[in-house]
Amino acid sequence: MSHSSHAPVDPVDLTARLVRCPSITPAEGGALELLEAELSRAGFTCKRVDRAGTCNLFARWGEKGAASSFGFNGHTDVVPVGDEAAWTKPPFGAEISNGHLWGRGATDMKSGVAAFAAAAIDHVKETPPDGAIVLTITGDEEGDATDGTVALLDWMQSQGERMDVCLVGEPTCPETLGDMIKIGRRGSMSAWITLTGVQGHSAYPHRARNPLPAMARLVDRLASHTLDSGTDHFDPSTLAVVNIDTGNPTTNVIPAECHATVNIRFNDAHSSDNLTAWLMSQIEDVSSEFGVQSDVKIKVSGESFVTPPGALSSLVANAVKAETGIAPDLSTTGGTSDARFVKDHCPVVEFGLVGKSMHQVDEHVDIADVHKLKAIYRRILTDYFR
Repeated sequence: MSHSSHAPVDPVDLTARLVRCPSITPAEGGALELLEAELSRAGFTCKRVDRAGTCNLFARWGEKGAASSFGFNGHTDVVPVGDEAAWTKPPFGAEISNGHLWGRGATDMKSGVAAFAAAAIDHVKETPPDGAIVLTITGDEEGDATDGTVALLDWMQSQGERMDVCLVGEPTCPETLGDMIKIGRRGSMSAWITLTGVQGHSAYPHRARNPLPAMARLVDRLASHTLDSGTDHFDPSTLAVVNIDTGNPTTNVIPAECHATVNIRFNDAHSSDNLTAWLMSQIEDVSSEFGVQSDVKIKVSGESFVTPPGALSSLVANAVKAETGIAPDLSTTGGTSDARFVKDHCPVVEFGLVGKSMHQVDEHVDIADVHKLKAIYRRILTDYFR
């Protein structure tokens, strides 16, 4: 049945209105309020799920216990503007020129949120599905992400709310809209290592215990170790040494401490636990060999995961191909996203725009792509509820 009186939601106009909200993490900036008003008007049940100063929005159309429930996930927070003088367009102006909409968040990811909100509203107005559509939108994806999508999922579990499958609308395409779907992500963890010896005069090294040669040995061991050679869906895991520092400007002092930081991006051959154990054993070996003390702080940003190719990735890939003519690659490349949390709730894949200008000065989005993305999301909903 069709409700033809409904005027379709313009995803570019909605993107522009969202970009004008200065929602730099963790500020809400009016973005979630704007979405809540739009979705409520369209018959969605909306609930603000704010936690520890982070603003989040849950919206559902249809019954809570519906036989099938399709979910979208995204964020309205944006990274800081940086040097505003370097921008040629106002970062929160949402100016439209040369077929592009300009502003912070235009690509990452207010356009994605606008596209799936517009698709969901049109879908329930024109072809009300036998089921539920759930939108989970956070204001803390670019920050620590402890009280964003995690808070929404915690709240959903406590309320008996659920998504059977979920599509995260992050930018996923390297070159052209349609060229890539993310079916998983590598895990990420960082380690801050301090080696402590004994400070002394560089003319009398035997009276000191220099932590620098120990750190040099350790960093070489870590950096030259092959973690794995890749798995079915993942490239090889990587370890990058990102900092070595003693804070010592002099030449006649052997410092007491040396610090190093490493970041590991790991595939599904590893867990953060087994990598932590390996890291600690390497540090202990070198510490005892050089007679220095060690202190380590580890932060895990997320475990690796993969949603094996199947019904959900096919659903998305078929819709992408139908609207763009491109058969997308199924990939696990890139950094982390909130899909790492959603995967504990239901099967999840990611599909969105070309991400080239995200986090850059003069961030912008191709207007034609935003319309096309809405059409892809709309087709996904139509096919899912068919």
